[in-house]
Amino acid sequence: MPSPAENLKINGERLWDSLMEMAKIGPGIAGGNNRQTLTDEDGEGRHLFQRWCEAAGCTMGVDEIGNMFARREGTDPDALPVYVGSHLDTQPTGGKYDGVLGVLGGLEVIRTLNDLDIKTKHPIVVTNWTNEEGTRYAPAMLASGVFAGKHALDWALDRVDAKGKRFGDELERIGWKGPEKVGDRKMHAFFELHIEQGPILEAEGKQIGVVTHGQGLRWVQCIVTGKESHTGSTPMHMRKNAGRGLALITELVHEIAMKNQPNAVGAIGHIDVYPNSRNIIPGKVVFTVDLRTHLLDKLNAMVAELMDRAPQICADIGVAFEAEIVGQFDPPAFDENCVAAVRHAAERLGYSHMDIVSGAGHDACWINDLYPTAMIMCPCVDGLSHNEAEEITPEWAAAGADVLFHAVVETAEIVA
Repeated sequence: MPSPAENLKINGERLWDSLMEMAKIGPGIAGGNNRQTLTDEDGEGRHLFQRWCEAAGCTMGVDEIGNMFARREGTDPDALPVYVGSHLDTQPTGGKYDGVLGVLGGLEVIRTLNDLDIKTKHPIVVTNWTNEEGTRYAPAMLASGVFAGKHALDWALDRVDAKGKRFGDELERIGWKGPEKVGDRKMHAFFELHIEQGPILEAEGKQIGVVTHGQGLRWVQCIVTGKESHTGSTPMHMRKNAGRGLALITELVHEIAMKNQPNAVGAIGHIDVYPNSRNIIPGKVVFTVDLRTHLLDKLNAMVAELMDRAPQICADIGVAFEAEIVGQFDPPAFDENCVAAVRHAAERLGYSHMDIVSGAGHDACWINDLYPTAMIMCPCVDGLSHNEAEEITPEWAAAGADVLFHAVVETAEIVA
């Protein structure tokens, strides 16, 4: 299929100006953004995106869960569209680029095609997925999950936030509940540009991450049960300290992750200690082990080792262990042809690049279950994300969008 010439690039200054203009909506308190899903700020950001898309000659479609689809027509009315995009919602203390770069990078693809008067066989559709972050309404990647058939629409619309406000009601309140049935759209392919949200690309001095896989995830909720007793009067050899069991399993999780390198991680995040008193030895600890890697067999083996070794570790110190998997996500392997299009684009443009595994979940992970999908990553300073101090450079943004442009346009097929 025809490829764009290597000298064709997006307008980096225009992309950066768009990022800064969007960042004015829902400003944070420390230089970032607070544009949580289905807030007034989210609605305002959506309106700005719609105005920009319509100015670029696109038609806008919206489905029942608020996903936005800006379409540039192709020359073949029967050709399935190439989709591109990410999300505009942010964390409560989010950065200016997480998600937004992928949406506005997609818009920049359309603008550049217009500037160069390039026509494509396949239509190109720029997407803003609703509620990727999952902060106000759990879970994350909610609307793309409904699109991919992972969640029922009614279940998603009935999610409530911390103040008891229902998702569906807030979607209607801000005016972004559309008429389209969720998931009815068919795709030729999907591409998502995103900041890495990790330190690898910057540390390796690479401009582009060619994402080959996403990480799979297992959340294992563990309960260690001992015996509450006085911290001062209970002899050390007579203690049944559930807190010690937590400490030993913390080290076990670290050991399991380290022996499964590369691209395996493990940690204990959520912890509840009972009775949580200064002078009482913990009688019970409830905590969640988070294990992730990009290979399913390796992920299952990590969980199996935890389940095999933790009970004996606890028995050795006189406490009991029980566990269950409370969350799981199998690792996606992105489409080889789409990944190759990204890699070839980076090579054609002369950008330094490396294969990388996405350490975070993204809408592309759900869409990958349905249609050929790939992701492109650019570095972020110190790997920092989900933080108002999140930062990238204009050059990184432009390079990522250049690769996105070439991969999308090659897949959509230039019409001579």
